[in-house]
Amino acid sequence: MFVKIILRALLIGVAAVLVAACSGNKNVELPPISDQGVTQVYKIGVGDALQINVWRNQELSLAVPVRPDGKISMPLVGDIVAAGLTPLELSDNIVVGLGAYVRSPQVTVIVTNPSSSDFQRRVRITGAVQAPQSIAFREGMTVLDLVLLAGGTNDFASSNNAKLYRKIEGQMKIYPIYLDDLINKGDVRTNYPLQPSDIVTVPERSF
Repeated sequence: MFVKIILRALLIGVAAVLVAACSGNKNVELPPISDQGVTQVYKIGVGDALQINVWRNQELSLAVPVRPDGKISMPLVGDIVAAGLTPLELSDNIVVGLGAYVRSPQVTVIVTNPSSSDFQRRVRITGAVQAPQSIAFREGMTVLDLVLLAGGTNDFASSNNAKLYRKIEGQMKIYPIYLDDLINKGDVRTNYPLQPSDIVTVPERSF
């Protein structure tokens, strides 16, 4: 009798291990924090308004918008690229441009109206959802938050084949999202924290 009890306990233990292994058979890679993250230094964009101050040279200081070609115009320097640079990078480039005319120029660049930031800091969801969305990123947002804001998936969704697209160091990375498991089974492994510019797609089922 004692031997039977031990054998039964062993069988139960093996069965539990097998069930656990089967339930965790989906390898999930957590997306890393990218250079598009919430702590990213702001980069100037088209349409931004800049205040450029040249110390002790009021005639060279000016308020200027970033043109559609991504450039600004400055006295002595002429046209100079601003879009895609941080304010510090732009000020360094202006210093180089003024160096031939001004002795040891000191330049400060301030973004007074970051109008381009709206599209830099958005998250998007497309595909088989009730209402595809492009919304302003808010710190703490997750995949589930975005799906719920989109009204959930529609009747044609292949929920466990959803994907998260994230740009990491200039490369587009793709991560699986098991939406059905997340919503109906409480499996939160793919409820990734979102980052600005993330895109979630939900494909339709193949009939």
